[in-house]
Amino acid sequence: MPTKSQAHIDKALTNISVAYMQDESAFIADKVFPRIPVKKQSDVYFVYNKGDFFRDEARVRAGASESVGGDYGVEASNPYYCRVHAFHKDVTEQDRANYDEPLDADKDATDFVTQKMLIRREMEWARKFFRPEVWSTKITGVNANPTGNQALKFSDPKSDPIKVITNQSIEMASKTGFRPNTLVLSPRVFYALKNHEDILDRIKYTQKGIVTNDLLATLFEVDNVYTAWAVVNTAAQGEQDNINFIMGNHALLCYVNPRPAIKQPSAGYIFTWTGLMGASAYGSRIVRIPMDSLGLGTERIEGEIAFDPKVIAPDLGVFFKDIA
Repeated sequence: MPTKSQAHIDKALTNISVAYMQDESAFIADKVFPRIPVKKQSDVYFVYNKGDFFRDEARVRAGASESVGGDYGVEASNPYYCRVHAFHKDVTEQDRANYDEPLDADKDATDFVTQKMLIRREMEWARKFFRPEVWSTKITGVNANPTGNQALKFSDPKSDPIKVITNQSIEMASKTGFRPNTLVLSPRVFYALKNHEDILDRIKYTQKGIVTNDLLATLFEVDNVYTAWAVVNTAAQGEQDNINFIMGNHALLCYVNPRPAIKQPSAGYIFTWTGLMGASAYGSRIVRIPMDSLGLGTERIEGEIAFDPKVIAPDLGVFFKDIA
């Protein structure tokens, strides 16, 4: 009888390969704040004085007298600049010739580059929006005895996340005239809420009886709840992997304008530069570049994305730091 090694030569299975590719649904950078496609890489946008619009200044007109008048302030000194983020993978003729099914050198390179673009966009979103210092109100999670702008971590059974989030919604509305309509959660915060006894008690008679993003949206009276599942490896190539959620243990409660327009505030906007040839509304593109200098038939699969995530109205966001 032939041995196993004589009877079977290991060969890649034609219907299986293993690659840790994150699904696009794990990323929230393109879902939360409205995109503003721009034709110029940099420019300025206008900001109106909030207080001027909220004063009670109309008065009873006496006879044929002139009506009371007023004015509002506006600034055009707020710039955006869409930096171009890029990454490439070179594919040689030898790569293509040596690939076995189910592998495809060009598709693999495109998928690889796409992942890098998605991670870069998510990381920039987190760097610009998911940190306490950019928002007017910050709530820090603590393990015991909260004071001031602190709250018990939602993972603590004694915490009251419904009261904490509702109070912040009321506070924002009282100061800005806008009630928050969006809640962004890291997975750990989502599961702290999902397993919290107070929340489970509130939803036990619902049709599903389990906590979902949609159910949390109803409970907290917002239009959308997003859970950011994307992860990043912060270790350099060759080092031991250090993979974790991009959004940490934090949450963001904010007002997002569903239909951005002139004189319409929003906690944030994402300016996307569509001036690059072939760029999508996201300011992104993937191109093939001949690189015969690296070997005949070599092509570079290069991804580019040009955008600037901007906090527009800091008072329309409440950041919950280390809240789970």
